This record gives sequence, C-alpha cells and structure tokens, in this order.
Amino acid sequence: MTRVLLTGGSGFVAAHILESLLAHGHSVIFTVRSTQKGQQILDSHKRYGKDQLDFVVVEDIMRPGAFDSAVVSDPSFEAAIHCASPYHFNAKTPDEINQLIATAVDGTTGILMAIKANAPTVKRVILTSSYAAMVDYGKPMTHVYSEVDWNPITTEQAYQSAPFAYLASKTFAEKAAWDFIKGEKPSFTLTAINPPMVYGPVIHSLSSLDSINTSNARFVSLLKGSPSTSCPPTVNYLFIDVRDLALAHVLALEKREAEDQRFLVTAGNYSNAEIAQVIGEEYPEFKGKMPIGEALKSGERPATGVNGYDNSKSIELLGLQYRPLKESVVGVVESIKGML
Repeated sequence: MTRVLLTGGSGFVAAHILESLLAHGHSVIFTVRSTQKGQQILDSHKRYGKDQLDFVVVEDIMRPGAFDSAVVSDPSFEAAIHCASPYHFNAKTPDEINQLIATAVDGTTGILMAIKANAPTVKRVILTSSYAAMVDYGKPMTHVYSEVDWNPITTEQAYQSAPFAYLASKTFAEKAAWDFIKGEKPSFTLTAINPPMVYGPVIHSLSSLDSINTSNARFVSLLKGSPSTSCPPTVNYLFIDVRDLALAHVLALEKREAEDQRFLVTAGNYSNAEIAQVIGEEYPEFKGKMPIGEALKSGERPATGVNGYDNSKSIELLGLQYRPLKESVVGVVESIKGML
C-alpha cells in the first residue's frame, strides 16, 4: 500500500483515479476546493476509514504556497498524482487566457515545489498532461504521434483563440514540470500521462448536465438532438476510456519502468458519427434523435485520414489493455440518461 496525494479529487478523471487507487489497495488523500465537495466524496465511500481515504481543502491552486500544508501527512505521502488543471474552451479575452494558462502552469509548479520543500518521502509524481501537449497542427493530420512529439505552440499563438489557449496551457504546464525536474533535481521522479479525448461513465457529482465535463458534452448534444441536427465535428480523432486512463495513472505509480517517462495513452481512432451510430444501435429510445444523412457528415472521419498514433509504449511498459469505443459510449449514456 502506498500513501498517495491526489489533486482535483472532485473532477471527472480524478474521480476514476480515486476509484482505481482504492481498488489497488492504496491510501488516498484528495484535494478539493471546499469542505462540502470533500465530504460529498467521503459520504459516497463510507466503507473506507479515514486511514484509507480523506481530503484536504486547497481553495486556489494558483496561490503561492497553496499545496504547502496539503503535501504534509501522517503517515507521510510516498507518491502524488496531480490531476487538478482546467479543461475548457471558454477563455477568450486576454485576461481569461492568462488565467487559464497561469492556473495550469502555477498549479503544476506549485505542487512540485511544495513536495520538494515539505514532503521528502514522496518518490513518485504522476502528472495528468494531455495529447494537447503533443499535437502539432503544422504536421499532416495522419502524422503518427508518440511520446517524442511536442506541441510547438507559442505564447503569442496562445492568445489567438480559446482552443489555442487550452493547447498552450497543457503544453506549458508539462514543459514547466520537466524543466523543474531538470533544474531542481528533486528526490522524486516524474511521469506524464498524455490522453486525447476522454470518454466514459460520469461518476463524480453533477448538479445538472450543464456542468458535465467538456469531452462528454458532445453526448448531451447528440442525446438531445434530432435527425436533422448537425453532428458535432470530431476535431481530435483519438480517444481513451476514462477507466483506462485512471488505471494508467495507478500503473505508472506502481511500475518503476514508468519513472521519468511520458505516455501517449489512447485506444485508437473514432469519430462522433461512430458515437452516434453506437448510441442508435444500443439505445432504440435514442435512435430517433441521432443525426442521419447530411447531418451526420460533419461528424465523420475525413477522407484525407485521421490522427496517427503509436501507443505501444503504454501497452508494453504499463500493460494497458484498452476498452473499445462501444464500451465507452455505453458507459457515458448509462451514467447520464437519467438526467436528460
């Protein structure tokens, strides 16, 4: 059993990482922004005592020293998973873009500094990064991406659009983490997990579907649509099931071979049109809401090809076995259909 600090505990991905850590017998302290959110999670895990599951409040990860007390525990932490980072495309003004990037970068460097200064027993840090930190839109769409690829986005480009701002936030945050390891030479190792689009069951608390995580929002659009409603464009034709992503974090924490490595974690290619097809086949009650004909074309794979990928490192070093798209789609629909 390893004592693990998990940041962003109330988020879509972190909720699954929490489940995976507990299933593997680890002891977890997770961070949340309010006592209410923390208690909500504890209330849904009443079979675990405080010795195996508890929380600490970190209201603002951008605040200097925000994690200084969070990284201190009795018994001491041996590992940390940093999952707290914004994922949205709402940053449009310069101030909003600056806030998005600063939150991602300062949150990442902040926890690394706090661990180095206050948690000498931590030997492993796992960072939830993103395929966004790998993709290069200057390369052909079919370029085969792997762990050697980096997004070349510049600070100037980051302020051109909300999607660019998000790409920059993930790229700059991961680069800042590796720069910290190189410059500060801490006593812990770093592993970056880089997922593309993340789908699967929503198990964290939602007040309404308006607050669903960004990647699963397209399911709400489809389930509330009509045959003539245009299928959402896919944009990124790579996906991973959130349960596999969670397991990747835990395996990276447990396996020494994962130390100081990046991992592109993906099950492979898909399109939103294929999501619509699975929904129509598996759920007759929603088939009449799925786009058809011309309305479906906007969500199909382009004739020129889709993102290439090499996920062999994650399979060979971590031992991941990826769920197919159908399982992810069913997972999402089953978890949200009662809220429609």
